[in-house]
Amino acid sequence: MPKDSTTSFMECFNELEDPRMDRRKLYPLKEILLTVICATICGAESWRDFVLFGKEKLDYLRNFYAYQNGIPCKNTFARVFAALNPESFKKCFIHWMQALQTALKEVIAIDGKSLRRSFDTASDQSPIHMVSAFATAARLVLGQEKTSEKSNEITAIPKLLKLLDIQGCIISIDAMGAQKAIAEQIREQGGDYVLSLKGNQSTLHRDIQLFLDTEIEKTNSPYITDVSEAIGKEHGRIESRRCFVSDHIDWLEQKPLWKDLKTVAVIEETRNIKGKISLERRYFISSLPPEAQTIAHAVRSHWAVENSLHWVLDMTFREDESRIRCRHAPENMSMIRHIALNMLRNAQKKFKDVSIKGLRKKAGWGNATLDLILMANF
Repeated sequence: MPKDSTTSFMECFNELEDPRMDRRKLYPLKEILLTVICATICGAESWRDFVLFGKEKLDYLRNFYAYQNGIPCKNTFARVFAALNPESFKKCFIHWMQALQTALKEVIAIDGKSLRRSFDTASDQSPIHMVSAFATAARLVLGQEKTSEKSNEITAIPKLLKLLDIQGCIISIDAMGAQKAIAEQIREQGGDYVLSLKGNQSTLHRDIQLFLDTEIEKTNSPYITDVSEAIGKEHGRIESRRCFVSDHIDWLEQKPLWKDLKTVAVIEETRNIKGKISLERRYFISSLPPEAQTIAHAVRSHWAVENSLHWVLDMTFREDESRIRCRHAPENMSMIRHIALNMLRNAQKKFKDVSIKGLRKKAGWGNATLDLILMANF
């Protein structure tokens, strides 16, 4: 992204309040934050890693700040991130991302992920669950909201949406978020929705399933408004995806309850794996016009969040293996990983055919690469 189109990263975090008492601030918060972000970019995963990185890269870090007292111990890193207010930290993160959002008129996938090892048996703390907003084309995390359990995504999604500028965007959410209030909020904020249906909206799901299944079996049904098809072949299997959409839904009793509901759709996926054929259908409601290709793209983009975000966090950043669990530290470190991933993605286009994992190694091995990553965001 061009330098003049993004707000300086550190400026966005200048207002972040240090939770420590004044007499104990031997290590300024901005120095701690910069150390942890740079270390995470370069592959660090624990408090001890941050200390090792900071001591090894102290001369480099002093190009940005004084580091008069050097690098703090691992307990200081742990205490700061445990005490740091995650709501304030999140607002700073959103502030940083707002400059990007004006250019991200695309599909934003809202999806949740549990941090499996963030539980603490001693304090009876369950693993935390993070709901993230992910710009699928740019592959950037726009924001996150913590819940105590997966079932609480319903309350977390409205809070997350309220923080975002979704004017002109398509918001895709899985069946957990298929709620009338959420659909209404998306429309009031100027976005469109594509919502998956399952058992949580059993009557609506059953009615739409019966209608679409009946109509797509007919030849040239007048009630199927548009159809798109895509065929792919990879890893020894052939996949065919057909999207059928209809705007003939005046018969649907629940239509007035869903804000600006215009279209119902089904994605039919047929797989041929070594001659064994399977078929699966998924059903959706949308405020979009009955354009099969647009809706199919939104659904496909939402599925990609598993590979482009969750898989990268688990396999490259080892998020599921993290045992950071004290107070606010798991949520704050999840934010740090999102920041590092966004920075890497923002700079990745400067490095031809280099994966995120490879770019992290390259940044750790050479200050010139780390410079390019930071300068693309600072």
